[in-house]
Amino acid sequence: MLIRIIYVSSAVGPQTGTMTNAILKKAQAWNRANRITGVLCQGQGVFLQALEGDRRTVTQLYSRICADQRHNNVEIIHCESILKRRYENWSMALVSLSDVDPATKIEWPEFDPYSVTGLQVMARIDDLLASGSVINELD
Repeated sequence: MLIRIIYVSSAVGPQTGTMTNAILKKAQAWNRANRITGVLCQGQGVFLQALEGDRRTVTQLYSRICADQRHNNVEIIHCESILKRRYENWSMALVSLSDVDPATKIEWPEFDPYSVTGLQVMARIDDLLASGSVINELD
């Protein structure tokens, strides 16, 4: 059974390029090997991530993510069984929220990922993928 989860969390420290590259490098390799697809949106002190794959594998991955000390206030905001992957083209795509708006303000000012529905967040992720600077794979 395939599932999709979307979670939000707050960065503990600065979201540096070094940190982001470390996250992506590990995620892309692990996700590829375990048939996980998804997208990570990060910036402005927030991580938004959608993960898709086998229920057991996604659940195990989410447990590891929760233990990561680079963020806190981790909350699942959407979980659903799926028949088809939405982010099947990426083992882990990255959208930087800062790249979407150089002033580092989310263009949707009323957007608070902790207080909106999972479907609203998924729509926002899709908007960011369409308008942002997507990194498919690291060199």
